[in-house]
Amino acid sequence: MFSHLFPKFEKGRILKTAMLENLRDFPREALDIAYQDYADGIITGATIRVERDTLTIAPGILKHQDRLYLLNHSVEIAYRATGRETAVKVRFGEGKQDSDWVSHPSEIVLTEPGESGSPELELCRFKLKEGARLRQDYQNFRDLATEYNTVNLLHVRFAADGESTVSPVILRMFGEEMMRRGGGEAQDFSFAMMCLNEGAIRRNVILHYIANRLGTAYKDYSNIEIHKYLSRILDNTRGGGQRLGMSAGGSLRMIVD
Repeated sequence: MFSHLFPKFEKGRILKTAMLENLRDFPREALDIAYQDYADGIITGATIRVERDTLTIAPGILKHQDRLYLLNHSVEIAYRATGRETAVKVRFGEGKQDSDWVSHPSEIVLTEPGESGSPELELCRFKLKEGARLRQDYQNFRDLATEYNTVNLLHVRFAADGESTVSPVILRMFGEEMMRRGGGEAQDFSFAMMCLNEGAIRRNVILHYIANRLGTAYKDYSNIEIHKYLSRILDNTRGGGQRLGMSAGGSLRMIVD
């Protein structure tokens, strides 16, 4: 499971091999400095792979309450069809310490979405019908929001500078679909290339792109709303890339230099 573990060096105590191995395997200070300004969320990895009866969570690094949690091996967790929305979450436990270690454990659980009273970080969610197969082979960008039998990543928080952001998986799909459509404005291609070439993109960059592309005021949209408006931009791209606006029927003005 994900854990936050570091050795305690105190005068008079025996220096153990495991304590030195911990320093060798996890360059803590460098990572802490690199991500000190990042909001909580997934930093890298922790991707989900669907198997017949299990979900496999890949190795990764999370940030929670200014601590980095490392998962250095894949973990499998069984799932079943319930017809109800189910979330895969990392649930963080209380810190513990003994004479050698200070640890902050966690566990991966299947639970209902929403607040549970315990500190948690969602990795994905799904709503699987009896007899159906859980899938993650998305047909297009809109398919990311399919309600049933599909791994949903829209609620996942990724760590980024300042505040959490949308999963890079979602943004890469947007970038790929935008490039395939071949229309749009210069800013569409610029943003699409950013989605394809970079990891997590800062949330305010995404929001500024949406506001400018739709011709609206800047607003702090939720992840679900971000996906909805990016889908709308894609739906209207093939027609020539004019500013879309938030309502149909608006006038279109052409400026000739």
